[in-house]
Amino acid sequence: AVPGARSARAVPAAMSVFVTRRIPAEGLQVLSQASGCRVQQWDSEEPVPRAELLAGVAGARGLLCLLSDRIDREVLDAAGPDLKVISTMSVGFDHLALDEIKKRGIRVGYTPDVLTDATAELSVALLLSTCRRLPEAAKQVKSGGWTTWKPLWMCGYGLSDSTVGIIGLGRIGQAVARRLKPFGVRKFLYTGSGPKPESAAEFGAEFVPLTRLAEESDFVVVTCALTPATQGMCNKDFFGRMKKTSVFVNTSRGAVVNQEDLYNALAHGQIAAAGLDVTTPEPLPTDHPLLSLKNCVILPHIGSATYATRSTMAVLAANNLLAGLRGEPMPQELKL
Repeated sequence: AVPGARSARAVPAAMSVFVTRRIPAEGLQVLSQASGCRVQQWDSEEPVPRAELLAGVAGARGLLCLLSDRIDREVLDAAGPDLKVISTMSVGFDHLALDEIKKRGIRVGYTPDVLTDATAELSVALLLSTCRRLPEAAKQVKSGGWTTWKPLWMCGYGLSDSTVGIIGLGRIGQAVARRLKPFGVRKFLYTGSGPKPESAAEFGAEFVPLTRLAEESDFVVVTCALTPATQGMCNKDFFGRMKKTSVFVNTSRGAVVNQEDLYNALAHGQIAAAGLDVTTPEPLPTDHPLLSLKNCVILPHIGSATYATRSTMAVLAANNLLAGLRGEPMPQELKL
């Protein structure tokens, strides 16, 4: 039995489903065991080419996609009127043309909650790696730069008695704060669409404008969703308000940050360091200016990358899809 899998009740006959990538076997098993479900899959670790996506989705009743698949009007037109359900194996949904999807009456499933802990753990790991200069230090060991113990060499910044600002105190933002609190953080600030007094009470977090969060935080962690309001919000003005000793971490979406402004802030010492698990584009070109900086740690979008989390995400995405095809409530449906 697959953990979290539903029994193999029938979906309406000849329900064709297109899966845009090779996903954990547990998720694919949920689909393959559902009678009446005909699965077609782009069986590769690499993204499905656009032409293959358009061909694969044609006539499908269900689509299981990833955050790297742009599901726009062209894809929806290629699918045709039979497409009833889209299930994305992600908590984010900025890759989906939601207005067009809603107009066509297509239901959408997604995978929140199940990746909260893994992403929060990675956020803390990235923050610590960045503020304590771990990749830079490890490189010195390999290159022979480590000659002796030096009082001022490889010094970074600690969390004890610090102020941490969190942009977006949602599930992941709260989980990050919960993990950082035992490090001796003195104060938590947060900003977002509005105050969340019940969530903030656990950390004694104060709701402040974005400008004040930038000015007072020793560490800034971005965990908000990408929306028109948050796109490019971390820009020249934002970085200009931060302390020169501050560390900036983003594990949300790359487009929340103006990367040219971030590069200038890092290169000119306006802020101390930055750690990014998300960029624009993804993957980041190997000759991108940010990759030339010692004080910028960049990871390949691995926030949810634990075996258990990815398996659970795949199973949830599959169950969302099947529930939609059966006309039942989804375990996690995005209300449009």
